[in-house]
Amino acid sequence: MSDTITADLVDLDLSADTKEAAARALAERMAAQGRVTDLEGFLADVAAREAQMPTGLDGGIGIPHCRSAHVTEPTLAFGRSAAGIDFGAPDGPADLVFLIAAPAGADDAHLTLLSALARRLMNTGFTDALRAATDAEHAAALIRGEETAPGGPEAAPGDTGADEGEADSEDTAPDDSVAAPAAASAGAATGPTDGDRPFRIVAVTSCPTGIAHTYMAAESLENAGREAGVEIVVETQGSAGFTRLDPALIAAADGVILAHDVPVRDKQRFAGKPTVDTGVKAAVNRPAALITEVRDKAARGETTEAAPASTPVERAGADGEGYGTRLRRWLMSGVSYMVPFVAAGGLLIALGFAIGGYEINEAPSVMDHFVWTQADSWGALLFQIGGVAFGFLVPVLAGYIAYGMADRPGLVPGFVGGAISLTINAGFLGGLAAGLIAGGVVLAIQKVNIPAALRGIMPVVVIPLISSAVVGFLMFVVIGKPIAEAQKGMTDWLAGLTGANAVLLGALLGLMMCFDLGGPVNKVAYTFATAGIAVADPGDSAMKVMAAVMAAGMVPPLAMALATTVRGRLFNRAERENGKAAWVLGASFISEGAIPFAAADPLRVIPASMAGGAVTGALSMASGATLRAPHGGIFVVPLIGNPLLYLVAIAVGVGVTTVLVIVLKGLRGTTDPAGPATGEDTAPAPAAGGAGTSKETVAAQP
Repeated sequence: MSDTITADLVDLDLSADTKEAAARALAERMAAQGRVTDLEGFLADVAAREAQMPTGLDGGIGIPHCRSAHVTEPTLAFGRSAAGIDFGAPDGPADLVFLIAAPAGADDAHLTLLSALARRLMNTGFTDALRAATDAEHAAALIRGEETAPGGPEAAPGDTGADEGEADSEDTAPDDSVAAPAAASAGAATGPTDGDRPFRIVAVTSCPTGIAHTYMAAESLENAGREAGVEIVVETQGSAGFTRLDPALIAAADGVILAHDVPVRDKQRFAGKPTVDTGVKAAVNRPAALITEVRDKAARGETTEAAPASTPVERAGADGEGYGTRLRRWLMSGVSYMVPFVAAGGLLIALGFAIGGYEINEAPSVMDHFVWTQADSWGALLFQIGGVAFGFLVPVLAGYIAYGMADRPGLVPGFVGGAISLTINAGFLGGLAAGLIAGGVVLAIQKVNIPAALRGIMPVVVIPLISSAVVGFLMFVVIGKPIAEAQKGMTDWLAGLTGANAVLLGALLGLMMCFDLGGPVNKVAYTFATAGIAVADPGDSAMKVMAAVMAAGMVPPLAMALATTVRGRLFNRAERENGKAAWVLGASFISEGAIPFAAADPLRVIPASMAGGAVTGALSMASGATLRAPHGGIFVVPLIGNPLLYLVAIAVGVGVTTVLVIVLKGLRGTTDPAGPATGEDTAPAPAAGGAGTSKETVAAQP
């Protein structure tokens, strides 16, 4: 921390009487050292942060802080006030004021050191030593950790523990986990216990800037946990990244404390646990009360709502992620953000055709010609709005693939690469390539050691500029043309499918749609179908593929609903209730309606679903049914070409799956019609080989 605070940044006789004046006095010292380039701009950023939440803490501490583009390097200034300054703390004015300034693109190492300071502020020996310091150099040395404060050992400046993000940040290593409670755990196995072990708590802390309160709250909870004799492990979601709690710790926890002022990342991990959800300052000021509250909730059996079920396929391998798993997650990130554009745009286009006829794509712009009383004008309006929505598909796909890899810095080059893909007619294949390239380029730039003077402009100028230029060069000059040729070849192949080949493709797509019920294989089939109709004038073969995919995706939930109706004794009470909802979900083309059944009995439900889906997909292709809308289920039947045979294909597939499920379950035996009297009554058992909590939830898509 030697380059973060010096004696020139210490004022032991701070004369300011307001927090604004105190911030200005300390900021002027930063500006004099060349660490702040625009004093007024920086103070405006400090004020904006202060407006979000007061930065006063119990014990006479004020800790104004912010990220700012006007800061050249992470800097800390310290002031000591004899009269005290009101920073909004419950116990009165602050006499110790720390102004923390971080560049907008500060590197993790410096932010980790600042977080270490935030933790040390919870040590009364440290704050007492600062109050007794007689000269600026001594105070600066105390803050840097070069001198030990009386009252106990101080952590070394870089010794921040597992919680501070020593491991890679979320952007670069999202699969890292906080290990079993060792140093990070606040609780030895001492003190009062419930049964034969201490009460176990996992916690998450986060604040808007992720610099100070995040780590102070963690330290405060850990200290209170030691005093209460409980085990507590904290995940600090701060600016220096965060290390995920080990899923085993979460599974073993008796309670959860979420102390945050920004959304908790991956909050679904904690579903089903007694949970206290509060602001980050509550953890700083009254940690013991939070621990008591979560223990009381556990004693009463109060838990949060269970997370959405994941597919059996996604549960498998959730404990460890290789490159292939990460690649799948990056691609699914892009697809999940793209699907709403597909649904909205496709349905609008389909409604435009339904109202105005299939010649509506030749209508002039509604800006030039729109008659309120003519149906054709309304059809043209819907068609043109849908076309604009479809224009975002490839850029959104590429942008959010890059976002999944590199977080927000990946958005600009990803969107630029996706737009270039449209320009050169590289389509969805180009969007996939552009997103992966953009994310990789940003990650590479972030690993370069950047001079301190440039760190403040990295996220807003340097990274977008360089990454967009590199992605643009590669897409326009190097790989764009080959990808465009491949896209054209795939389109021509699809258009040439007839007869037996088309039927086989329908069966294959049906198998994929029903294999993991909304998981990655399902998404591949769905994306393939939507890619074909995501043009102004899709071919007949592309619309047949879209019809087959939607029909097959409706089969599993409808079949489960029918099976629970005709052979209810084969299912427990919870499954029969799920069967009622599956009617609506299946009719709406939401394959996830069958997940509770597949999770409880994958070896019977999944093969049966795949058989029915393959039959439906093949029959749909054979019947020549077409569909311009990418979603909607039975509610878009009026937009389907050859709708009667299309519905017959769905009915046959549902019948096949229903019969197979009933036969396979009948061979196993029956279930008590009243349903079990245990927890099985409300929650299906996990899929074989898939115990544990899923890392991903399934998007409610097709």
